[in-house]
Amino acid sequence: MKLDVIKLDGGKAGSIDLDEALFGLEPRADILHRVVRWQRAKAQAGTHSVLGKSDVSYSTKKIYRQKGTGGARHGSRKAPIFRHGGVYKGPTPRSHAHDLPKKFRALGLRHALSAKAKAGELVIVDNLAMAEAKTAMLAKTVKERGWKRVLIIDGADVDANFALAARNIEGIDVLPTIGANVYDILKRDTLVITKAGVEALEARLK
Repeated sequence: MKLDVIKLDGGKAGSIDLDEALFGLEPRADILHRVVRWQRAKAQAGTHSVLGKSDVSYSTKKIYRQKGTGGARHGSRKAPIFRHGGVYKGPTPRSHAHDLPKKFRALGLRHALSAKAKAGELVIVDNLAMAEAKTAMLAKTVKERGWKRVLIIDGADVDANFALAARNIEGIDVLPTIGANVYDILKRDTLVITKAGVEALEARLK
């Protein structure tokens, strides 16, 4: 598929042929859902923890005699039935990550790129080179382009001046090609990729 290439200032910079295997697929929600779920599960801290019966601080002395009280028999104030007692089968620190085949993850990235292309939310720019790291200048450019929630993917390395200028602008995220992922792509309204980024993605996903 062919798409127009623009310069950062909005001028035209020719066109580019995009690989149909990356940008021309019919997006499948089930594939995207599985990859996003894998990403979010892997990112989950899993540090949730509660105090069990053996963790709470109380005396271990039997709280009252076994028989003759007319009440139920108890041996410890640490029991979950009592206030300030331990929690029964509460959450403990663990990893929420699960496996997903590498080929399936790559397939998910192809479908995410294709979803943006099909929705008309894909923009190809010539490059991100900036003479100076001026946030105000970049903010003006972004406003003129109408980019509100945008993910920008560059080649192997992001232009240093552009990265500095973009880091304080709300709604803009910048990643090198190696950082491109399904969740970040789908979360933004617009996906902007440089020509170098397209080449690197094609090399990565072949």
